Amino acid sequence: MTTTPLAPSRLLLAAALLAGASVPALAVEAFTAQYNASALGMVGEGQMSVAPQPGNRWQYSLTVRNQAVDLSQKTVFDVQDGRMRPLSSSDSSRLLIKKKTVNTVYDWSSAQATWSGDVKPDRAGPVKLAAGDMDALLVNLAIVRDVAAGKPLTYRMVENGRAKAMNYQIAGKERITIAGKPQEATKVVRTDGDKQTIVWVVADAPVPARILQREKGQDTIDLTLKSWR
Repeated sequence: MTTTPLAPSRLLLAAALLAGASVPALAVEAFTAQYNASALGMVGEGQMSVAPQPGNRWQYSLTVRNQAVDLSQKTVFDVQDGRMRPLSSSDSSRLLIKKKTVNTVYDWSSAQATWSGDVKPDRAGPVKLAAGDMDALLVNLAIVRDVAAGKPLTYRMVENGRAKAMNYQIAGKERITIAGKPQEATKVVRTDGDKQTIVWVVADAPVPARILQREKGQDTIDLTLKSWR
């Protein structure tokens, strides 16, 4: 959901702040969602998917592509005590001619996260992990679940060489158009200095119906759900 929304420091959102808080049992289901995407003012396509992996694991993938931007992010996770738990992630990005790749290992046996690839030495970790921590991608699922359950939208992100608490606020209801059909959505907002993330959640969709990232008052990335299966 972070230096810039277009860097591979994960595109979206955060992770559970109250690590000891109880959460409802989580049933992960496979899906593929298609998005209309706008990045740096250029239109393109986006896709989110969750697919099963061997060993009771799942892979969550996100791609955003247009003429100027190519983002690819993947997180392998499992579910422990009703919480999504990241195990590893890989992020690659191309912004015009600049390329960057970052890999993350979440070692729960030692309760540490480490980073490799195009990272600064002071962002390589290790960072201490606690039960309930997630990476940014997984909050795409968590925020949809928590809005539906009426849970507090308070999270902690362990990513990009640091752990950071985040808090999202419900900003009411709003009508948005998904695949040509108007639907009522819950609007969720997080503001961090001159950066803002706005998420719209609609009933029955496993992912956000729309995600808008803004910086210094300008739209940087805008994803609008087209379809899912």
